[in-house]
Parts: sequence; C-alpha cells; structure tokens
Amino acid sequence: MPNSLQNESSPYLLQHANNPVNWYPWGEEALTLAKAKDMPILLSVGYSACHWCHVMEKESFENSNIAALMNKHFISIKVDREERPDIDSIYMSAVQAMTGHGGWPMTVFLTPEGKPFYGGTYFPPEERGGMASFPRVLQTMADTYKNKKEELILSANKLVAHMNQMTTDFGGVDPLSVDILHQTFQALTKQFDTKYGGLGMEPKFPQPMTYEALLRYHIRTGDPKSLEMVNLTLDNMALGGIYDQLGGGFHRYSTDMFWLIPHFEKMLYDNALLVKLYLHTYQVTGKPLYRRVVEQTLTYINAEMRSPEGGFYSAQDADSEGVEGKFFVWRPEEIEEIIGAEDADVFNEYFGVDLNGNFEGRTILSVTGQPQVIADRKGISEEGITEIIERSKTSLLKARYSRINPARDNKILTAWNGLMLGAFSEAAAAFGDDEYLEIAEQNAAFLLENMVEEGRLLRTHNNAGRGLKGYLEDYSFLISGLLSLHEHSFTPRWMEAAISLGNSMIDLFWDGEAGHFYDTGSDHETLVVRPRDVADNAIPSGSSMATDVLLRLALITGDTLFQQVASTSLRSVRQIMTNHPTAAGHWLCALDFYLSSPKEIAIVGTRGDEWTKKLVSEIHRQFIPNKVIVGREPNDQTLERLPLMKNKDTQGGRSTAYVCHDYECQVPVTQPEDLALQLRT
Repeated sequence: MPNSLQNESSPYLLQHANNPVNWYPWGEEALTLAKAKDMPILLSVGYSACHWCHVMEKESFENSNIAALMNKHFISIKVDREERPDIDSIYMSAVQAMTGHGGWPMTVFLTPEGKPFYGGTYFPPEERGGMASFPRVLQTMADTYKNKKEELILSANKLVAHMNQMTTDFGGVDPLSVDILHQTFQALTKQFDTKYGGLGMEPKFPQPMTYEALLRYHIRTGDPKSLEMVNLTLDNMALGGIYDQLGGGFHRYSTDMFWLIPHFEKMLYDNALLVKLYLHTYQVTGKPLYRRVVEQTLTYINAEMRSPEGGFYSAQDADSEGVEGKFFVWRPEEIEEIIGAEDADVFNEYFGVDLNGNFEGRTILSVTGQPQVIADRKGISEEGITEIIERSKTSLLKARYSRINPARDNKILTAWNGLMLGAFSEAAAAFGDDEYLEIAEQNAAFLLENMVEEGRLLRTHNNAGRGLKGYLEDYSFLISGLLSLHEHSFTPRWMEAAISLGNSMIDLFWDGEAGHFYDTGSDHETLVVRPRDVADNAIPSGSSMATDVLLRLALITGDTLFQQVASTSLRSVRQIMTNHPTAAGHWLCALDFYLSSPKEIAIVGTRGDEWTKKLVSEIHRQFIPNKVIVGREPNDQTLERLPLMKNKDTQGGRSTAYVCHDYECQVPVTQPEDLALQLRT
C-alpha cells in the first residue's frame, strides 16, 4: 500500500512511496500528528543518488518487521536533503554535535516539537562491525522516550540552545588583510598530497573552491607552488577514474588517494564547479587537457542532464540494476567484442584494462598508458594511436548506452542551475561558442519564468502546491550565474534581474543587527533553529556566494548597501578562513576580490558584431578573477543609470571598451590589442 509520499514530486521521496513504513513528508500533518499522539519523530534524510540510502532502504525500510517497529513507535518523516537543505542543515548539525560525524542517510530521533535527542547515519538491519542494529536502536529510542521523557527533553532543549548559539557565534570582526591569504596558503600546503594531488589521503573530494582560491593566490602573488598544486590535482583527476573517460563528467569523489575508484553518482553541482575550475586553469596555463575536460563535461550535461525546457537536472545515480558502478565498468572480452582485438590491444593498454580489473573484477577506465610508448610498441605513429583511442571511445560509449542506465534525479533546483548557468556562460565567453551561449540563455529564461512566484524565488521546479520558497543559496547562486551571462551577452534583462534579486536577498536573509545572513528567509516556516551554515562544503555556502555577488553588484551599481553588507559578512567569518581554510574556499575567493582593485570593464557594441566578439574574446582569453563587466548595445539606454555605463558610447562607430578603476576610465579602445594592454596594467 502506498504511504503519504505517493503525491510528492521529489524522486527520492517517491522511491520510498511503496515502503511498508508509514512515511510522511515534512509538513504540518506529520508534526501535528506527533504532538497529538505524543509520539517521537523518526526523521530520515537522504537523496536519490546516494548509494547507502538505497542500501538502508532495501535492508530496513522494505523490511516488514522493521517497518512495523517504526510504525508502532514513531511518526516517520522522509526528507530529500536537496529539496530541503534547511532541514538537512539543522539536523546534520545535531548529529555531528552528538556523534562527531555525519553523512547520508541521516537518521535522527526528535521530540514531537522537532527537537533532536539522538541520531546517526546508516544503521544496519543486524549488529555489524560494532554498529548497533537498526531494530535495537528503534526499540531503545522508543523505550527511552516512554520511560525517561523528562530527562530526554531536557537534553534535547540543551542541544537546541547550543545549536542556536552556534548560528550566531562565529567570532570577532577583526580587520581583513592579505595576511589571511598567506596563512591559508601555508596551511593548505601542509595538507597537500604532493604525489597524487588533492588534500589529505583518502577519501579524496575534488574541493574545486579551494583550488580556485589557490589559482587566485598564484595570480595575486606569482607563487609557482600554488599553481603546481592546482595542476597536479587537475591532471590526476582528469586522467583518473573519478572522471568518466567515455562519457565526460565527474563522479562524486574518490574512495582512494589515487583518484581511481569513485563513488559513482554524478552531481550537477560538482560538474558545474569543476567546469569553471578547469576553464580558469586553462585560461592561465593553455593546457589542451583542461579545455578538453570542459568541453566533454558540458557535452555530457547538455546530452544527459538538460530538460527540454532548458533546466538542468540534479543528479545521476551511482547504481544501476541495484549494483554500484555497473554502468561504468568493463571486462576485456566486452571491449574486444565491440571494437575488435587489434583496437582493444591499444585501448586496454591506454586505459589500464586487464583480466584482474580494479573494481570487483571489472575495470574503471583511467589513463595509465602513454600514446608514444604504445606507438613504439605497435610500430605506428602516435597520431595513429590517438585515432584508435578516440574511435574506440566512440564505439564503447555507444555500446554503453545499450546498458540499463543509472536512474536520473529529474528535480530542477534553482541554486544548482545557477552554478551550471555560470559554467556555460563562462565557457561561451572564453571559447566564443554560440551554442553554449544559447544553452545558457535558455536556462536563464527558464529559471526567471518558472522559478519565480509573486516576486519570490522558488527552490524547485514542478513542485505545485508545496510552496517551497528559495533559500539564500538559490538567490546567490542564480545572481552569480546571471552576472556571468550578462558579461557575454550584454542582455539588460540578466543584469536587471541580478540587481533585483540582490536587493530581495538582503531583505529576506540579512540580519543587520547580528551582521550575517541566514539560510532561510524571514518568510520561512519556524523551525527549532534558523539555520546559518557558513562552511563551504561540496558547494559554496549561501553566505559566501552572497558576499561574493554583493561585492560585484556594489561595483556595478555603486550601491553602498551592497558593499556594507558584503564587507560585514566577510569580517564575521575571519576566524573560519584562518582556522579552517578547506571549509572556506569560496570565502577566500571573495576575500581576494575584496582586497583587490577590481577592473571595471564597460563595452558598448552590437551583440554578434565581429568587433564586439573580438573585444569580449580578449577579456576572456585570460583569467581575470577580480573584474566586473557591463555591456550594452549602442542604442539601448536600459542600463544607462549604472555608473559604468554613464556617458559611454562607441568611438568612430566601432564597438568600444572602457577599462576603469573607481569609475575613472582609461582612454576608450576599439582594438583588441589595445584592450589587452589596458587589462595588463
């Protein structure tokens, strides 16, 4: 019998709609019922691409005996962490405070008022590896609530008080200086794996924001070591199993230190952030490998993760046919059957395929061979080897699509779409690619037309009747993407939307008295804690991105409120940047912008005009992290009110660029080479 999840739109919740557990979505019905029956709440949080979430569902939530225990003693609530990052943030903080660690699936026991008193992550159906069985945990929690309720409630109240304190107490408003950047660079070098790249040993996460900060540090200081750290990491990721060598795109993270064995889910946000990192590093180094990764990943996103309306889907599952990674791995005989023995000999050497395999008897493709070495062995040219590898990849990718594909989470999230909007926009500008630009503009139009209701940004698409309001990250990530798009397209709509959303973001999320952003708006439902998660994790925190975009909007608009809010927000996390740099990657990028003298660039020219394209191409030929760009057509006065656009016009009827600082501009230029000289000064 279907439970109360059957009418939900989240793919993750729908996966559980036929469990024998009497699941409820988070909402008034479940919370009211818990209070009316004086029953504790069992909160289970996960996401559709989570492998261990699938494991716990199969082992426990599909088990009728375990389900009976849950139904007897608890009001069970299932939450999609991607849909409700506020719920996830609050109770993950509680679990980490109680256990010292966190992860998904997350299992938390709450009072009827929603206050946590016990929690953990995955629980097995029977005792295993020192872990208590899930049935034992259920029975213990039920007995504790029945027999020691007062003691339990007191403990829960103390934990909630502590969590509320943690949302406001981040320590000091000390001055900001470049010393912070120097200190964090030294700290990161001590954690860096000098052999394989990455921070720490295993597991290894991509951490693109940390490497963006290192790349910026290289540009600021000229220090070669920071660039070497970025290059080594990006090289090994691009050649390793964490990167899909056939289809493009990155898996979630590597379980080993070598970047070889991934957790196989593919997340939209990882790929958006990594596209930008590889693109920026390509702009610095000119390395063809990095451009190839950008182009292959965007091809994958366009083919596999883009809706007909122009939105981007959230994720692809790690599992297919109930087996993790099955879709992506190969046996030698499979390869030989598809491409023939001769080509297989070359392909297998290049990608490290052998009879033993490197993952449960099969092989995850990673680049282990050298084309020149293989060419010498085969007695043919290196170009010939490359040709064999490329046509083999094409044939095997086609064959792979005949397999049962991993499930796709078709949920469209505003925040993650904002990240991918920025990735396509920046690639369009850097490569002069009109197709990328078209995809970006379709996405921006889709978001502004479908993710706004009565002036309020929404979290998800196709969520009728739920009224899920957008979070801080939805506003800040979309603003970032819109600013990137305007930099290439000059379309006033994108800039006006970014400015409007910036004002709304401050109104909804900024606490002027406390001097920080909250993750939920002032119009959000009341929860036990109003969450404020400032740490940059897999994605930038809503606060760090908000600070970043407001610094940019302050320059673009001249609005002192934007500058004041951004600088106050930045100062509030000074200690986090110095003490925990790996949790502050995007904060460090914002700090770099704050401490710089950003270039203010205005371009007046007809969109699509050859000279306009040449000027835009010159700007994006190199990575200039600390800049803002405003553009307009010669006869369009829509953005004339902006300081950078005042009294700006074409010179001699040619597309014209102005490079400024504090709104004081150098002589206008129409030639790309003249623009290049001004950008270097």
